[in-house]
Amino acid sequence: MLRIGYVRLRDEESAGETAALKAMGCHVVRAEEPGLPGTDDFAVLDSILDFIGSGDQLVVTRLGQLGPGGRAILDVVERLGQRGASLYVLEAQLSTEGAGGPALRAALQAVASLEPVSFSRRRRPAAAQEIRDLQRAGVGPVEIARRLGVSRMTVWRKLRAVEA
Repeated sequence: MLRIGYVRLRDEESAGETAALKAMGCHVVRAEEPGLPGTDDFAVLDSILDFIGSGDQLVVTRLGQLGPGGRAILDVVERLGQRGASLYVLEAQLSTEGAGGPALRAALQAVASLEPVSFSRRRRPAAAQEIRDLQRAGVGPVEIARRLGVSRMTVWRKLRAVEA
């Protein structure tokens, strides 16, 4: 099992959160830096959710780091479940594994049902031609991924598909 830590860099507490995740046994700790206006504030989290494997665990210090509300957090929990991965929240000692998992999901569903319906923060699919055009313009894969709000692996896959 791979433990992946996730932290949002926003204040002086972030360094302590990173240290806590490493002490918890996280093999990798990924950090989300505050984005510029108009960019995806959860690009690193989306990248983790795209590639986390079955049996792996996402570890956060607080549940609120996963999104701005219950609906967004529930979306993360569901995406983890689809990948066969789990969530562990350090501060509250909550987990989607074991007997507490269904209770955590039920609580998140209850909170999400009270929120106004809004659009999901899922990214739009990147067009292969759009990626190829940026590459021809001399933009590197990392910058293409950042500009389009997709993972680097998505960029590489689309480029391979265009070449084939």
